[in-house]
Amino acid sequence: MYYKSQIEGVVRIPPELFGQELEGSVLTQLKDEYEGRITEVLGRIIAILNVDEIKEGTIIPGDGGAYHRTKFTAIHFIPENNELIEGEIREIAKFGAFIDFGAFEGMVHLSQTMDDYVQITKQNTLHGKESKKSLKISDLVRARIVAISFKDVGNPKIGLTMRQPYLGKLEWIEEEVKKSKKAEAKAAKSK
Repeated sequence: MYYKSQIEGVVRIPPELFGQELEGSVLTQLKDEYEGRITEVLGRIIAILNVDEIKEGTIIPGDGGAYHRTKFTAIHFIPENNELIEGEIREIAKFGAFIDFGAFEGMVHLSQTMDDYVQITKQNTLHGKESKKSLKISDLVRARIVAISFKDVGNPKIGLTMRQPYLGKLEWIEEEVKKSKKAEAKAAKSK
């Protein structure tokens, strides 16, 4: 889920930026240091919006830079269990598919792609034996996050499922919605 939060941290201003406006220098350094960074607590930091507070700086002998405690506002994404995501299939592997959903990439295991026996074809697509449904690279899908591991903070693992109603390839979901509306209309007529 995306969040807008006020974060407190320390930023180092190198000596070459001492002649510039402090707030601009702090914002530049915060963007360089934090944007794109992944932490277990904040997830991926998407953007630093503004600097809210800058405390007096400290210069450490032998370093030359000034260290300022700051408060700043950032947009960040924290993946959460049971959260619905929409993304694009970026890769198909022997064991499933990798889905890019913006801030992160998740993996949906072969067994979690659809309610069917799934095979990988020679064309590198996932194909349902009975349903004849298929998934290929660049398909747009909706999935649910079912597992999150920050064991390697730089490369978190996110497990996904598409084996629930209204999940899967977006075209499948549209068909499911149309069938549901038809059934509702038919039920309403019979009353």
